[in-house]
Order: sequence, then C-alpha cells, then structure tokens
Amino acid sequence: MRMGHMQIAIHAFDGMSMFHLSTPMLVFDEVGLTGRADPWRATVWTDGGGDVRTSGGLRIDGLADAAATADADILVFPSWPSDLPAVPDELVRVIADAHARGAMIVGLCLGGFPVVASGILDGRAAVTHWASTSELAALRSEVDVDSDSLYIDHGDVLTSAGTASALDACLHIVRERLGASIAASVARSIVIAPHREGGQAQYVEGVPESGEMRDDIARVLGWADEHLDQRLTVDVLARQALMSRRSFTRRFRQATGATPARWVRRRRLDAARAHLETGDDSIARIADTCGFGSVVAFRQAFSQAFGTTPTSYRRRFADAPRA
Repeated sequence: MRMGHMQIAIHAFDGMSMFHLSTPMLVFDEVGLTGRADPWRATVWTDGGGDVRTSGGLRIDGLADAAATADADILVFPSWPSDLPAVPDELVRVIADAHARGAMIVGLCLGGFPVVASGILDGRAAVTHWASTSELAALRSEVDVDSDSLYIDHGDVLTSAGTASALDACLHIVRERLGASIAASVARSIVIAPHREGGQAQYVEGVPESGEMRDDIARVLGWADEHLDQRLTVDVLARQALMSRRSFTRRFRQATGATPARWVRRRRLDAARAHLETGDDSIARIADTCGFGSVVAFRQAFSQAFGTTPTSYRRRFADAPRA
C-alpha cells in the first residue's frame, strides 16, 4: 500500500539562493521516486506571483501567488533576505491563516524570521542560523531562541538552523510522516545521513580533524552499528578505535557532535524503528536485538524520544510497504 501525498507550498523571493530554494524541493521530490509513497507535490510561490531573480542571477518565472498556500499541507519558508527586512503584514496573515486551518509551518535557516514574526511560536522555542540568533530573539521576545539545535519540531511548526540543517529538517518531516524506512531511502538517494547528531555549535569555529582520525571514528561507527545488541560502553568503543578513553571521547564528539552514549542510544532507537516498520519481531525481540537490555528500558527510551510507544508506532506504520 502506498502512503498518501502531501501538498507543499514553498516561498521564494528576489535575491534568494538556489541552494535554499532547492533543498525542500530536492528532499520532498524524492518521496515519490522511492516508489513506496505517493508523490509530494511542491508549488513555488512568491508575494504577488510572477518571477524572482536568485542571488546567482538566475530568473525563475511563472511562480504562483499566495493563493497557492490555500490548500497546502505544509508551508515552507526556506530562507529570508539576509538584511532581515520587516515581515509584511500580508505575509503574516498568510502564515497565521495556514496555521489556523491545520497546515504545518516550516521556517528553514533565516526562514524562521517570518514564522516567528507571525506569532505562532509565542511561548515556544525556535532556532535559526547561529549568526542571526540575537536578531531573531530581538524580533519577538515571546519566543525562546535556541542557538544550538539543528531543528526544533513542535508538530505544527518547525524551524531549523543554518543552510545544510534544512536537509536534516526536511528529512525529519519525511521520517515523521512516512516512517524511518522511507526516510532512509530518501537519504540514500540524495546521499546524506538519515539522522545527524549534535547541534550547530559543532560547526562554529570548528577545527577539522585529520583524515586518519575521521577514518578511525567512521570504522568504529560502522562496527557499532553491526553490534548494537552488545554492551557498547565508551571503553569498548575506544578499544575498537585503538585509542585511550579520553582521546576517543574527544575525537568522537568532534566527528559526530554527540557523546558516544548519546550516539549509541540514537542508533539503537533508529534500528528499533526500522524493525517496527519492516519486520514482525516481538517487542521483546527488538529490545534484545537493539541492545536495550529489557522491554521496560526499550519502551521508556522509545516513548521519551518519540512521544509514543513501540506498539503504537508499529500500528501507525503497519501499512507502510516492507523494505
């Protein structure tokens, strides 16, 4: 059984970079190409309709106007002008109206500015590119601006950090609506990681490791993925890397943006989701295979991470095509 389609409305403006505009189009277009879900249809629109000229000088014409948002399931703002102009009242109304009728609102990178300006995130958290967090905080004091997360999803509203984090956020949307298996297929097709750990702080003023160090860490990550049923302590992983505990922990965090324990926990949860979607193993068997130690520990970790139980998650994706 193929899973239902979504209608996406993507906002564009003069001076926008092609990377920002193409990111949601790339990820969402791949959904239909997996052959396991109905296509997600994207419409690009601009204030007043017509055409826009990108930052690279490319002209894109024939764009829709705000009427394209009327039946959109997801309204995406991939960016916003770098000089951070005031958000027009008309655009604020478009966002508020779409949100009120149940559409998901997404602000990627600087696209969080029009989303925050609309007021739909008052009393909640938002994130944007690390270099513009202070400006976003000043825009609306009712919003708690996070300076580190790659993206923050409230279910009805999502904002992401800078540039490449938009890929993570869009893939997350696919994963939440269609499941980890289809999201993994999309990630493989466009050659990105299905899930990236850590926050954007790891990319600010970072000192790159040598290629040899990255290879050592990559080898350990691959080994750990194949041995999730085992006890994967820091000492066990450090021995696999032929490093001291202290050196391994430091280099692991530089390479992944996460502690070893946090990374292992996330990989176990991702593996568990794949088992729930694509297999018929019992909950106890999945807990053992993925290294949670007990069914109780598995249920607690899964519910804390995803806001639902393993059984409910399996029921939700029971009709997803098998891998």
